[in-house]
Amino acid sequence: MELVRRDDLTAEIAAVAARFVVDEGLEYAAAKRRALKQLGLPPRTPLPDNATLESAIRDDIAVFCADTQPRELRALRELALVWMERLQAFRPHLGGAVWHGTATRHSDIYIHLFCDDSKAPEWALLDHRVDYHPGEVQGARGESVPALSLRERSGALEQWVLVHLLVHAHDDVRGALKPDAQGRKPRGDVAAVRRLMVVQNEGEAST
Repeated sequence: MELVRRDDLTAEIAAVAARFVVDEGLEYAAAKRRALKQLGLPPRTPLPDNATLESAIRDDIAVFCADTQPRELRALRELALVWMERLQAFRPHLGGAVWHGTATRHSDIYIHLFCDDSKAPEWALLDHRVDYHPGEVQGARGESVPALSLRERSGALEQWVLVHLLVHAHDDVRGALKPDAQGRKPRGDVAAVRRLMVVQNEGEAST
């Protein structure tokens, strides 16, 4: 009985956190913490893992924004492709919610770059006369990764979107493409993103 209650509580936390991710674009960790606070639970309450939260996000999208989310996802992927093509020399790979298909208009775009010179992407942005903010974000293994963050206007969404360029060493690309815990590719290159968009368009056309 206690295990059942614990599972119910985990599901409730995931459902509340999913709303924060979908409605506000919060990162998973922040959404989980906010869910605990909203539910009035102790900070040390066991949290749902990311797979459980992602499942809750997909359920939330299906119930509350099935009519709008596909268009928003397509707009974000199109915008991601613009920057991936501009930065093709750095082996760009799209990750995060935009890659996995759970993004909404509130989501940021995460593009992973792999290069020998970590400063080269900055020079590329300067060549494009792009204003950016250097910083760090959490990488796939919990480590700090240099990131270049910029704002790009999406005409389809009629709003500004944050684009984060995560800079990795050139040889890190192999490890970055290992399947995740669910057996999926955690990120994809330009060709892979284009294939996703074709599949999405075909799926929408058949409904």
